[in-house]
Amino acid sequence: MKVAIITGAAGGIGYATVEKFNKEGYSVVAMDILDSDKVTDKFKDMDNLVYVKGNLASGEDRANLVKCALDSFGRIDVLVNVAGVAPKVRNDILEMTEESYDFVMDINTKGTLFLTQLVANQMLKQECEKGIRGYIVNVSSCSAYTSSTSRGEYCISKAGATMITKLFADRLAGEGITVNEICPGIIATGMTEKVKEKYDNLIAGGLVPLGRWGLPEDCANAIYTLSSGMLGYTTGQSIIVDGGMHIQRL
Repeated sequence: MKVAIITGAAGGIGYATVEKFNKEGYSVVAMDILDSDKVTDKFKDMDNLVYVKGNLASGEDRANLVKCALDSFGRIDVLVNVAGVAPKVRNDILEMTEESYDFVMDINTKGTLFLTQLVANQMLKQECEKGIRGYIVNVSSCSAYTSSTSRGEYCISKAGATMITKLFADRLAGEGITVNEICPGIIATGMTEKVKEKYDNLIAGGLVPLGRWGLPEDCANAIYTLSSGMLGYTTGQSIIVDGGMHIQRL
């Protein structure tokens, strides 16, 4: 049975990804910052799942996550870096604080970088199966290439995550490990709930050609496809999951 680590697992895209991989028969090591008793009901019907409480910004917690995966299942076949945060307060880029910048970057970029490094080094110790040692998928954002001046730290953090994808894809291409990312658009999650009215109006006004909010399941399906071997000749790629919002139109 293949083993997947999924961060940000308690809600939104992370939870939908846990559900997808569990349904497909994977053993899952799910990490989030919530206490285990807060997520018991979410995961109670899932077999072969281990929940690990941890903060992606913590090196100790990242190491513990990898240790728990190996102690529980003996190997890691897939890493999905979903965990991410938005700034606690949206401020104009001229008013952005160092505290807010550090909070967002430590999780979205630094945490993603060093967890990927840990898992990649573990995958390199594992034997190739049909030329594959593992799959890594990062969740970036349309904000990696779209300016939002009221949350500049988030845009910068996701642009950094995109470069992390390219760097590891380049380094690991000859090692049987593919590294790709998805760039979600407007997805119905806890992160976007606070600005739902704004995005409802934008979508109604035609911002998204497909005319609806994205769902966490839309992202989970793309993540699984990149981790399944069906796109084995693809690495360093960004798959945009945004209902066509990126299309420039006249």
